Amino acid sequence: MSTAEDYAKMSNSEKKKEDWMNSKWRPLMGYVYMLTCIMDFVVFPVLWSLVQVIAGGEVKSQWSPITLQGAGLFHMAMGAILGIAAYGRTQEKLNGANNGGIATATPTPSFGAPAVSTPAFGAPAPQPVPAFGAPVAKPAPAPAFGAPQQPPHPEI
Repeated sequence: MSTAEDYAKMSNSEKKKEDWMNSKWRPLMGYVYMLTCIMDFVVFPVLWSLVQVIAGGEVKSQWSPITLQGAGLFHMAMGAILGIAAYGRTQEKLNGANNGGIATATPTPSFGAPAVSTPAFGAPAPQPVPAFGAPVAKPAPAPAFGAPQQPPHPEI
């Protein structure tokens, strides 16, 4: 039996379902990062101090956060992952995707792709549109700073 026949036999609710990992990985990454920061900056320093007091009677060394080892690369990497994930989800929402896993007809633009086509090099820039029917004012030529205006030179 082919997959197209299997897909046709599925009910609409089954077609809408999506694997939990595909739909929940973004919040899960945020929760993991939050838990890591709480443990490394709050819980472990307190436990480290308590262990020293119980074992030796006084605190002799300070807790050094594990995630700050290696110049904080962990935090930079998690910031990049969560930032790109948030950007990607924003693009999905703007293109009409929902949490049910239904594929949209319009493809999501790739990361870094321009949303609006830009004019080619040397092409005239698009003109601003006047708001609410206001007359378009022609910009005044830039005055020369202390020098007289030069007449246009003929092309040679």
